[in-house]
Amino acid sequence: MPTTTAALTLRRGAARVLIDNWTGTSTVPSRSLYPHQWSWDSAFIAIGLRHLSVRRAQQELESLLAAQWADGRIPHIVFNAAVPHDAYFPSPDFWQSSRAGHATGAPTAPETSGIVQPPVHALAAWLVHEADPAESARRGFLHRLYPRLAAWHDYLHTRRALGDGALVAVVHPWEPGMDNSPCWDKALQRVEPAPPEAFRRADLNHGHPSDRPTDLDYGRYVRLATDYREAGYDDRTAPHQFAVEDPAFNTLLIVSELALGKMAQELGRANGPHLARADELTRQLIGRLWDAKAGIFRVRDLTDGTLVDESSVSGLIPLMIPQLPNDIADQLCQTLSGPRFNAPSTQLVPSYDLNGPAFAPLRYWRGPAWFNTSWLIERGLRSHGKHSCADRLRQGFLADAGRSDFAEYIDPSTGAARGARNFSWTAALTLDLLCTDGADTKEFSP
Repeated sequence: MPTTTAALTLRRGAARVLIDNWTGTSTVPSRSLYPHQWSWDSAFIAIGLRHLSVRRAQQELESLLAAQWADGRIPHIVFNAAVPHDAYFPSPDFWQSSRAGHATGAPTAPETSGIVQPPVHALAAWLVHEADPAESARRGFLHRLYPRLAAWHDYLHTRRALGDGALVAVVHPWEPGMDNSPCWDKALQRVEPAPPEAFRRADLNHGHPSDRPTDLDYGRYVRLATDYREAGYDDRTAPHQFAVEDPAFNTLLIVSELALGKMAQELGRANGPHLARADELTRQLIGRLWDAKAGIFRVRDLTDGTLVDESSVSGLIPLMIPQLPNDIADQLCQTLSGPRFNAPSTQLVPSYDLNGPAFAPLRYWRGPAWFNTSWLIERGLRSHGKHSCADRLRQGFLADAGRSDFAEYIDPSTGAARGARNFSWTAALTLDLLCTDGADTKEFSP
């Protein structure tokens, strides 16, 4: 627990953000730009909330899973019916989940989106359980969440294994959580954008256009989501003009399979299938996405079968995998500390290669340094014994979180706060780093 005056002040500030963004059943990412519940945001938020209230952390995940589809998918947005539909686009009127997704298992209420986000939920649930095992057992937390999380993973393994191996694919740029990463540009060029009159962006009401994805990108996002909706959100029949294997998405599935193995063991069930899946996914991740020459994992475009020649933070997140071979972990650390990702004004990890042709220091996932991905990498560094690097990243994270008013992300060139302020996952992960100092990152080490 934090003891210095500065740390206690930072903890109080982070706690205030989470209290202010609490809706009564879940936490919004920000009161302005993101007024609903987001999938991977809630997982990160629960990880931080466990240090304030285990019960509230459990509720954060439980409220998200209450909107799970019958086919197992966890939607990337759960809409708050009390929020006006024009407050965010795409709205419930666009996704039409209860109608368009009826055959694939969408709930009648609440309304949700039809796509997904990275599967960090089982890791979050296990960490919440570990924060107070007695309270978890009293409420039957693992007993209730384990089958839902297992169904979520089954959906990914059965409906999203679109390539030649076990890796799962994302079918929309919003699904990996890194919406406008340059890693998607090549695949998106094949997509005819929706006409401008087909949508009205609400994000520009709160975010500066220079920070946000372009109108052309948005038109392509809308086209892909519309086509998926018209296919009934059925992965067996949807056209999937965009389908890629992303290293971060698959890494989080691996780590969450290991977490499901821990849960299964705790519940007296067989953990072997989860460990076997994690091993096979790790083997496939290395075989299909590792670029030894570049020292980073790449995205694979499933339309043409090629690796995308772009370097993003997604390719560093496999450091989280405890069974990653030491030589690969060492190469990733060299890449992390080298000129491509060593930002001049922050210890946080830029979202894209600083020397890359598409680098843009202000534009969302095309350069800015994000707190959640840096938290994942800090955890990965510790799991491989890289404690000095992890300490630097942790110290920079906490310093930037405090001085930026818990910003959404940071300009890596100047260190200026960008995006929303009082951002929930920034506050939550600040709490986690203040309270754990890497102590629980050895959970899944061999």
